This record gives sequence, structure tokens and C-alpha cells, in this order.
Amino acid sequence: MTLEMHPQRWGNPAEASSLPDSVRALVDAFVGTRDTPAVSEVALPAPGLSGHVLGALRSALGDEAVLTDDETRRLRTRGKSTPDLLRARSGDLVDAPDAVVRPGSHDDVVATLAWAVEQGVAVVPFGGGTCVTGGLAARRDGFKGLVSLDLVRLDQLVSVDLVSMTAVLQPGMRGPAAESALAEYGLTLGHFPQSFEFASIGGFAVTRSSGQSSAGFGRFDDMVVGLRVATPIGELRAGSSPANAAGPDLREVVMGSEGTLGVVTEVTVRVRPVAEEKVYEAWSFPTFAEGAEAMRRLSQDRILPTVLRLSDEAETMVNLASQSDIGGDGVTGCLMIVGHEGAAVADHRVRVATVLTSLGGTNLGEERGAAWVAGRFHAPYLRDSMLDAGVLVETLETATFWSNRERLYTAVKSALEASLGAGALVLCHISHVYETGCSLYFTVAARQGDEPLEQWLAAKAAASDAMIESGGTITHHHAVGTDHKPWLAREIGPVGVAMLRGLKDAVDPTGILNPGVLIP
Repeated sequence: MTLEMHPQRWGNPAEASSLPDSVRALVDAFVGTRDTPAVSEVALPAPGLSGHVLGALRSALGDEAVLTDDETRRLRTRGKSTPDLLRARSGDLVDAPDAVVRPGSHDDVVATLAWAVEQGVAVVPFGGGTCVTGGLAARRDGFKGLVSLDLVRLDQLVSVDLVSMTAVLQPGMRGPAAESALAEYGLTLGHFPQSFEFASIGGFAVTRSSGQSSAGFGRFDDMVVGLRVATPIGELRAGSSPANAAGPDLREVVMGSEGTLGVVTEVTVRVRPVAEEKVYEAWSFPTFAEGAEAMRRLSQDRILPTVLRLSDEAETMVNLASQSDIGGDGVTGCLMIVGHEGAAVADHRVRVATVLTSLGGTNLGEERGAAWVAGRFHAPYLRDSMLDAGVLVETLETATFWSNRERLYTAVKSALEASLGAGALVLCHISHVYETGCSLYFTVAARQGDEPLEQWLAAKAAASDAMIESGGTITHHHAVGTDHKPWLAREIGPVGVAMLRGLKDAVDPTGILNPGVLIP
């Protein structure tokens, strides 16, 4: 059974907890806390689609596939950004869908899109609901209503090709279910973003997700070799071979489209054998710059480990890399996590260690590496506890070339500190590296003001301006949604905007698919 997330919180309710005393003391020292009102259940607006309008869809898909009860609609409202949570906590669930539609096949998706075009109803594809950029808050104006196209029933491993080492997965499979199914064949996908426990295969594809093992296994878009997509004008199959020169790669058109061009119904991915050995260790570097230089060397010498992550001085100080022990067992300088996975990791581990040591790194052993593994998916729960304590917490990320890393890092950090004022804590880490550059992932904590939503939106705008003005991208792996649209237009320019609009007009001429998302 698929575990559901509450619209006001992250993840499994059994994993939620109040802020530990040690963490609260640390936050009090740097940011300050305050009690916030208890979160209560929020009433929903009444469904806006009549039984007559939904009748044809129920006839095609079955009554059990078209749901209008409040609880189901509540669970399919928005995503999991801090603004999403703040709105829900304040009693604002106006974006709740009028109905939740759960197709059981590709043909059901096709039928739903045809019905939506005929009735003038907006459709929001829904995978795991972990979006943090407003990608599930579609525009309603101009449409008769809005439905959430919940892909939870499309949750099967369709086939495995043990010769080509590929697998076909349905889009509603959550990360753990996909890994469990592949493990029966001795295989793994190896994609472990922080949202892994709840995010879906289809969501990984259409947001161009990047996981914590990207140094060794690549981003999710590197893993995708084929897609089946239902669009309002017909079916698209992209990826007929491992590589081709048959025009622009239409897989890339779909990946990153965030449900605006079609609904992915199958994803063909590269898979690999389950690692026989896994070793995670910690290193320290005197400064963030020296640690980043070591990452660059590993990338350009092509001896990357599977996992490579570097915290800056501030993030190291609060020990954010270990979600199970925030504020404890401090490491001086900057903490680096290095993970090795494979059939025989010893030789590669020695090669990596030689480079790190030659560039000023100190091996801290495996204990801290194991602590990182134990807490790698826990940060969003900590955010909920912080919000409960009156602390505004959010993340944002970007990427740039190695030569521009310091400029971008300084600009974004300065913009956030200037906007949020004295006492704000701005942390950063690098967790995705390439031969030519790296990502920068910022975590921000500040005492909530009287209007925390406006407080964060102002800070996010300042940071986003700094990203574009300093030569970074508006997003490395969180995607665009509605939150990043203004800066996407600045990043890709008027020709890029025209190309996106042309694609949208061609495959979704009535604009029913996730209106208001992605396309400037």
C-alpha cells in the first residue's frame, strides 16, 4: 500500500517528531524560536465539477477511479515546498482539485485527456507529490474545473531486459517499490534523491531529478533510454535505440516538461547490478574552496566515487550532514562525504584517497559516513519540526561552471543574508559534480516574521536574481514549477521561450495540461 503524505507536513507521520532539545538549543542560539499555533485540519472548497460532467469519465474508467471526497482531494493538493506548507498551515487549500482521477492503464490516461479537452478541464499529473517549486499548483482560470491525474495505480515493473540491462517501469512506482522490484533480479536503478521514499519514477523523469549517487550513477535523465507519453493529440514513443542522430532527442523534450506536454505512462531506464560492497567515509578540508578544488580534480581525472558531497563551514558547524545528530560531534573546517559502491571498491577507494590527501584532506573514517547514510532522507522531517518552532526553513539550489563557483556561492549567500536579516543561517553544500562544474545547494533558517510566506518569497526572489545575475542556473534539479518561471524566461531568453510555447501549442492546443506551470 502506498504511504500518503499530509498536505501540511512531509512524509510518514510515524517518522515525525518534535524538535529535540539539543537542536532547539542550537537553533535558539543562532536563529531564535517561538511557539506557533497548533496545525488543525483545513476545510476544502466544494468540488467545482458536477456529477454530470464527471459522469462520462466514470463510465470510461469506472466509479472507483474518479474520487471527489475531501480526504482524497486534500492529499492531492499542492506539493511540499515551504510556501506550500505555510499556505496549508494557514488554512489555505484553495488549490485543491475538484476530483482525483486514478487511471489504471495508458488507455485510461488517453481517455482522461480526451474527456478533459472536450469538457475544458485542467489536468495536473500527480506522481509522489514531493515537488518543491509550485509545480502542482496549476492555474484554474479559463477552465471549467481542475482534476489531479493521480498515477498511483500505474505502479508496476513492466519488463526487464537482462541482456541490454534495461527495465520498463510505470510512472506511479515510488522509489522504494522500484528498487524492491528490481532487486528480485539482482538489479538497482541507483537513484536516491532526498525525496526517494515518496517520489515517483514519472516525477523523476519529468523534473530531471538528480540523486545522491549522481557522481557515480549520473542524474535520472542520464538513466532514461525511452519514454511512452500520452498527449492530447496522440501517443509519443521516444527512445528507439541507445543513441541516434534522428533529429533532436525527444526524450529530452519530455524530461523536464513537468506534465505540461504530456503524461508519461512508461519509463525505460538503464539498470545495473546491486553493489556487492558499499563503503561510506568522511573527510575534512580546511576550507570550502579547498574541498571544492578536490572535487574538481576527482571529476576531471575521472576517478569519482559513487557519492561525493561537501558541506561548507556553516553547514559543517551545525552537522547538517548527519540528520540524526544535528549540532553534535562537530568537525572543524568542511565535511566531505565519500561513498564507494561496486564489486571491489578497495582499489578505487585508494585512488580517491590519494587525490584527497594530496589536496589537504583528512580521512575521518567510516563512522560519520554511516551517520550520513542513516539520516540521508530525514531533513524534510526536521523542516516540519522547525516550522512548528517558529523557524522558517527552506532549500534552494543552482549550478555553475567551476571557474564561477565562488562568485555564485558568495552572491546567493549574500542575497539571502541581506534579505532575511541578522540571525539568518545560510548553509551550503555541493552534492552533484561534473567535469565542467557543480551544483550549489543552500539551506536557509531564519526566525519567522509576522508574515512568513512573504518573508520567504522576498528572500527567494533576491536569491534567484543573484543566481541569474551571477551566471548560474535557476535550478539544477528542483525543476521550474510556478516559482521559477520568471527567472527561467531570463535564463533561456525570448527565443527559448518561443520554442517552449510552440511545443506547448502543438501538443496541447487547448492548454489543459498543468496550465501555468513551467512555460513562461
